[in-house]
Amino acid sequence: MSLKPYQRKASKGTVQIKNSNGRLQLAFTFAKKRHYLSLGFDDTPQHRKLAEMRAREIELDMLSGNFDQSLQKYKPQPVLNISAPDRPIEKVPTLIEIWTSYLEDKASSLKITTKGYHKSFTKLFDRIGDIPLLNSLEVKKALEKITTVPQTKRALTQLNAACEWAKRHKLIDSMPYEGMAKDLPQYVYQVDPKPNAFTEQKREEVIKAFRNHKGNWNGRGYTGHSYAHYASFVEGLFLIGCRPSEAIGLQWKNVTEDCEKIHFTGSIAMAEGIPTRVDGSKNNKKRDFPCSKRLQQLLQSVRPDKPDPEALVFPSPKGKVINYNNFSNNAWNRVVDPIQPRTTPYSCRDTFITTQVLKGVPIAIIARWCDTSVAEIEKRYLDFLALQEIKPID
Repeated sequence: MSLKPYQRKASKGTVQIKNSNGRLQLAFTFAKKRHYLSLGFDDTPQHRKLAEMRAREIELDMLSGNFDQSLQKYKPQPVLNISAPDRPIEKVPTLIEIWTSYLEDKASSLKITTKGYHKSFTKLFDRIGDIPLLNSLEVKKALEKITTVPQTKRALTQLNAACEWAKRHKLIDSMPYEGMAKDLPQYVYQVDPKPNAFTEQKREEVIKAFRNHKGNWNGRGYTGHSYAHYASFVEGLFLIGCRPSEAIGLQWKNVTEDCEKIHFTGSIAMAEGIPTRVDGSKNNKKRDFPCSKRLQQLLQSVRPDKPDPEALVFPSPKGKVINYNNFSNNAWNRVVDPIQPRTTPYSCRDTFITTQVLKGVPIAIIARWCDTSVAEIEKRYLDFLALQEIKPID
């Protein structure tokens, strides 16, 4: 048996793909023992992709301490393709193999925050075990046992996308997860789509509460943290209507010297617990936002004489990036819940859009300001406002 030119000796902890008499074989060493695993595939470009997926699975198991020394986990499992009865029995990749290959193929086009989102599903799929890809009902039941219904719904949506990719690349012939997510209960935002906005009066109460916050009063004095530092950040959220991650990532180089205009170029989000700058908006766009007089005055009040262009406009009390989750779960909940419960900092965006609609600003302009669509504003905001204002006729 001779090796092809690209079949070099594998480094430690890696799996080598070989051609053995026209058939694909995996070769690797574990615990000083050499293993050879025949996959039963002819050496074709498509089967090479399957072999690479199986090789990566074995490498991951060796690294994580989950290697199956019996090799049963890695041996090909025959699956009958019932949609094409005249074709021979083919080997079908596992769920993890398809998911891993799908992510690797998409990696170059995804934002780091999206990669972090996908990683949560990788952990979830690892937990349900080695279930065959085509056994979609068993996968669904396994997910429902270890996570919530909304997360199961999201996982099935992701698997369907991975299968669409695999079918395009002729790795599978069917779509086992198609329509499954739609059969599960709707998300909260679908059941109750109305905006969670403040009135202008409540908005001012929230801003004032942050500005005057001194800690927790115990009858003799204030204890704990004062959240007054965040007053400018909260007021900015209300007056700009951007996503919180965009306000958190706003730098002085994005604000004109006279503070009359903001140029949004990206945001800061948490990726695996690390603040990460992301270029472009959620919709991969950059946009200009004209500041109102009040917003202009706010920015001028917090602007240093000669600001570092890279410095944050709304930093944390220690001058670092505001951690959205910490701010939302602590500062926001403690200060805002007594005024209007069951809101989040994202409600500031709802408030801005609702206020601008009520004041007669053209919807197309608001959509550009807020990086959303006219259809979304009409569906989510106008319908809600109409129901609030229109009354039955006697």
